Amino acid sequence: MAKETSGEFYPVPIVDQGTRPGAVTRLIVFMLVLAGAAVVFGIFRERFGDPFLLGMLGVLAMIGVGFLFATAIGFVQIAPRSTSDELSKAFVDSMSQGLLVTDAKDRVVYANRAYADMTGATSAADIKTVEGLLSDVPEATGTVYRLSAGLRDGQAGDGEFRLAQPIRPGAEPGARWYRARARTFSVPGLRQPLSAWQLADISAERAEQERFFLDLQQAIDHLDHAPAGFFAADQDGRVTYINATLAEWLGIDLASFTPGAVTLPDIVAGDGMALIRSVRADPGTTRNAVIDLDLTTMAGKALPVRFMHRVSASREGLNGPSRTIVLNRTQGEDASAELRASEIRFTRFFNSTPMAIAGVDHDGRILRTNAPFLSLFSPAVDRDALDRKVRLDTVIHERDRPAFAAALEKAHQRQAEIAPIDTVLPDNEERHVRFYVNAVADGTDGDGAEEAAIVYAVETTEQKALEGQMAQSQKMQAVGQLAGGIAHDFNNVLTAIIMASDLLLANHRPSDPSFPDIMNIKQNANRAASLVRQLLAFSRKQTLRPEVLNLTDVLADLRMLLARLVGNNVKLKVDHGRDLWPVKVDIGQFEQVVVNLAVNARDAMPSGGDLTVRTKNVTADECAAFSYRELPAADYVVVEVEDTGSGIAPDVLKKIFEPFFTTKEVGKGTGLGLSMVYGIIKQTGGFIFCDSEVGKGTTFRIFLPRHIAEAVKQPLEAKHDGDKTASNAAATESAKNGDAGKASDAKDLSGSAVVLLVEDEDAVRMGGVRALKSRGYTVHEATSGVEALEMFEELEGKVDIVVSDVVMPEMDGPTLLGELRKRAPAIKFVFVSGYAEDAFAKNLPADAQFGFLPKPFSLKQLATVVKDVLEGKS
Repeated sequence: MAKETSGEFYPVPIVDQGTRPGAVTRLIVFMLVLAGAAVVFGIFRERFGDPFLLGMLGVLAMIGVGFLFATAIGFVQIAPRSTSDELSKAFVDSMSQGLLVTDAKDRVVYANRAYADMTGATSAADIKTVEGLLSDVPEATGTVYRLSAGLRDGQAGDGEFRLAQPIRPGAEPGARWYRARARTFSVPGLRQPLSAWQLADISAERAEQERFFLDLQQAIDHLDHAPAGFFAADQDGRVTYINATLAEWLGIDLASFTPGAVTLPDIVAGDGMALIRSVRADPGTTRNAVIDLDLTTMAGKALPVRFMHRVSASREGLNGPSRTIVLNRTQGEDASAELRASEIRFTRFFNSTPMAIAGVDHDGRILRTNAPFLSLFSPAVDRDALDRKVRLDTVIHERDRPAFAAALEKAHQRQAEIAPIDTVLPDNEERHVRFYVNAVADGTDGDGAEEAAIVYAVETTEQKALEGQMAQSQKMQAVGQLAGGIAHDFNNVLTAIIMASDLLLANHRPSDPSFPDIMNIKQNANRAASLVRQLLAFSRKQTLRPEVLNLTDVLADLRMLLARLVGNNVKLKVDHGRDLWPVKVDIGQFEQVVVNLAVNARDAMPSGGDLTVRTKNVTADECAAFSYRELPAADYVVVEVEDTGSGIAPDVLKKIFEPFFTTKEVGKGTGLGLSMVYGIIKQTGGFIFCDSEVGKGTTFRIFLPRHIAEAVKQPLEAKHDGDKTASNAAATESAKNGDAGKASDAKDLSGSAVVLLVEDEDAVRMGGVRALKSRGYTVHEATSGVEALEMFEELEGKVDIVVSDVVMPEMDGPTLLGELRKRAPAIKFVFVSGYAEDAFAKNLPADAQFGFLPKPFSLKQLATVVKDVLEGKS
């Protein structure tokens, strides 16, 4: 059945409990009511007469007038049928999907004709709810139950299910797919919402999806088994898709392949990535390129391929995804297999060589390059530059371009000998490059397409840096040897002066007019000895007493001294690092290092500023963050001394650690402060670097190796700590303006032992002999090790102690000790030297026992060391 509405037809719903009576129905009802009223009036007239009838008519008239008045004021309205209601009803009734509306008690309120046709209902009595229809069907039970539970909670839902047979009885047999939707909605005038169910047969839609999926599977199968490889990569070079052909070539298991897990650098061999990166698209466009390179298989073998490479770029110029067809150059039929093999070998050699190669024409324009060339000069030279045939001299510094032009002209003239050109990059003068220009034997340039010369380029930045480091190291070593030699000889002179002064002071009272002059001589000799110690520190030949320390404690103790040294105009800040590793340093020498750097910083800030001493741990992995080529990767404790002073000019920065180099006025600096700092840090096994910018300040960074205690270790120093303590005390006392003018110690320094004194310097030997004899010792002297052995034989070994210089002609002190131990294993021995004890002690036997006295020394220090060794305090 169909209902006519404005010339259109739509199916009549099988159930519609919400339809109101129409206008005709309302008119018939109204006429029946009027007829009934007329009959009633006739009956009442016959029984009660006209007066009663008139009263009734009056009442009805009042009701009518009231109704008209209510209608006039709008209290009662006579609404026409809404056009929108008609449209909505027509739309719902004509839906192709089945629609069922139920109330809160699951009673059917509305069911359109499509629902009846889909479920096989022929009358209103046959209509069943969705739950009643499908609750016994296992394939749909889960979906229907889920939607019903959602409706009870006021939630909409949908679901799909497959039935082996259609819902409508008698329909064409076969499986069907259905989609069910359910939701609730409210109706004005009803307290409880209604539930709407939509049921649609989507079998045709599913069939279309399956057909599309099969077509897609077939296309993927064709792509996977194509004779060429294919892959797709995102903007970051991650491979998002790879076909089976390429995966087989590379040995990749597609079953375990995860998009994005493999990157292009993982599968591209050598510098092939430079060729790929050189292909750049303009903003908002794509670009194609053909690239010959090698891929790396999972087994590590090289696979020569040809890329048909397409890249894209966004409108903002950002790199986009790429698509690439890969041809295996080892496969396929060719007119000449040998020719193909030769081409592959040449491409591999050309792109795999560590040397950058480019072919140029007579005008110096780049015609073609290999991968290392693109990698070396990127981004100045890329695929666009090659297409434009830019000139090669654009990557050569302007000052060296005439030399390159001359070399190119020689190549044009087929000259064999062409000198290489050393230059730097125009935009980065820190990078050095050497160019070799070679002529092409039979090159032609008829159309400008053939090479006129082959240019080879090698980056020499690292080589130049190593050359500079080697030159600096050799210079510092040579200066150090010179300083050490001067210090050694000068120590002998100072020793003689100090000992002679002591002898004079012993024979002059303080009231003697000559006494002040003698004291002045000794004080200046001690002052000169301090300078000598600085030279020895620079040459790394001073005596150190390393111990395991925590720099936090050391700097905390030093803070007050630093504050007094830098003055009130400089704001001092000490920033302690957390959980600092221990280091092994000489605490006295390290304090001297920090003091020297602080004083230099103060002098660089005459008007005041900020001085920061900072400590922190630096791991081996973090060393790469510093631009210091000499710094090997290891764990360090770093001490930074940073100021906001005037800074150091670059030409001066290269010389600051050299001895006697100073920028201070004459008489205000010896030029040995930083050289001493350099020597102490180097002798400790650390590194020191300086970064400075004129007008902004200077930062010194000291890298001290992290100390890791060994399980079993007996340092050589522990074998003779008594000697070191005594000699260190002696050296300290010598540095304090002498001790001859002080009252003699209560300790008895006299003795009656036999002493063999070995010294090649006459003045030092004579002073030592007089000093020991004055203390009661029997002294025999020798000028060399050989003479000392002869003297020992003459005395038939009756020698209690040997005092020997370390450096002597013919036989040095350590060799003398070894020879004497063969004759007298328990011989007591004292070394005297201007060099560090460690410089010779490491060459002695592990069980060697000896005392040590550093030059220069006083008579009292000599007597003290001899007494201590004789008494077994070493």
